[in-house]
Amino acid sequence: MWLTPDWPAPESVVALSTTRNGFAGFKGASIAPYAGFNLGDHVADSPAAVAENRRQLVGQCQGLDRIGWLNQVHGTDVATLASQSQSPLDAVNADASIASRPGLGCGVLTADCVPVLFCRRDGSQVAAAHAGWRGLCAGVLANTVSAFHCPSSELLAWIGPAISQVHFEVGGEVYQAFQAGFAGPSLAEIHAAFCPAANKNGHYHADLYALTKAQLHALGVGWVGGAQRCTFAETDAFYSFRRDGVTGRQLSLIYIKP
Repeated sequence: MWLTPDWPAPESVVALSTTRNGFAGFKGASIAPYAGFNLGDHVADSPAAVAENRRQLVGQCQGLDRIGWLNQVHGTDVATLASQSQSPLDAVNADASIASRPGLGCGVLTADCVPVLFCRRDGSQVAAAHAGWRGLCAGVLANTVSAFHCPSSELLAWIGPAISQVHFEVGGEVYQAFQAGFAGPSLAEIHAAFCPAANKNGHYHADLYALTKAQLHALGVGWVGGAQRCTFAETDAFYSFRRDGVTGRQLSLIYIKP
């Protein structure tokens, strides 16, 4: 099946992260190396298979009319989804989206990067953000929080499955980028999230979960939680670009039920 947050959101808010295993009655139309429930249409999978997977997902989610798909570019832009049309929404270049219209889903595709789902405590707005290390460092989460135009204490944020620290080795330039430009968390928090790699001078294992949580707390988000699931380690459950290279994408999705 898929993952769902254990959080104090209103019942009208539906949030989930898919796995590569689909759901009961439909395990996915994609074949190797995308085997299962791949929802990414930019990874050279069969367009027909991806379209069927997406169709099945929408049909399985009660009250979901459609999803505002994004062309994710590891940036910081937030798209406001407000289409009233019944035609499919054109994908826009952005790494986060926000919506207030019931039935319109905000979703981000990942295969190691950090997905973060947001909602207001009153359930009037929802958002989804894709935070790879570049977007995270550059401020995609801060921009998403700002897009709500409400006190950040009114927001809930749930961190979906992503690569864990032990499997995410990066060069020194990544550590330096966070030290120089990561707004909010203290230098001590940033330092604690980078563990020097054994026998590889100048390399580190980066804890994207810790960095994400630290920034959300620094932004004043009222509730922060997460799945603490590793996309790299859990081969049977998740797609992982760092593990497999050519692979599919899972979706973290949030919407308001009509």
